[in-house]
Amino acid sequence: MQFLRAANGGGGASAGGWMATAVRHFSRKRAEDVRRINPKVPKEEAVEISKGLLQILKDHGPLTVSDTWNRVKEAGLSGLNSKTHMKLLLKWMRGRRMLRLTCAHIGNSKKFYYSTKSDEDSGVPAVPILETAKRAGSLSPKKGHKMIKQ
Repeated sequence: MQFLRAANGGGGASAGGWMATAVRHFSRKRAEDVRRINPKVPKEEAVEISKGLLQILKDHGPLTVSDTWNRVKEAGLSGLNSKTHMKLLLKWMRGRRMLRLTCAHIGNSKKFYYSTKSDEDSGVPAVPILETAKRAGSLSPKKGHKMIKQ
């Protein structure tokens, strides 16, 4: 398809740019509709489990999935079959706007924290502030910083 080449190919530059944008747009997966998540248990039981999960998140602040699972095991919350089932219920609760999911960038990795919606209003920080430790052996300056010679 010679007419779809870039600016050097003559005449097809705008069509090629439009076509590339359309291909990029339609090749992405659609976001999952969290409002339609099936909690795999009867609705009454899902509501009871979600009350327990909300209480754990209120008591212990923003938690990751694994921290939440550890707290659930300690609390002995009944009705949850596994960590996967808990994650499904957390997603169901997010779809019902009971929870908020926030992302914290820590170095090259990301941590996702679940918190209750009421944490926004109470002034509690959404994500715990973590300080990254500098490596003692690193002598090279960071990108963008000037090195001072003495």
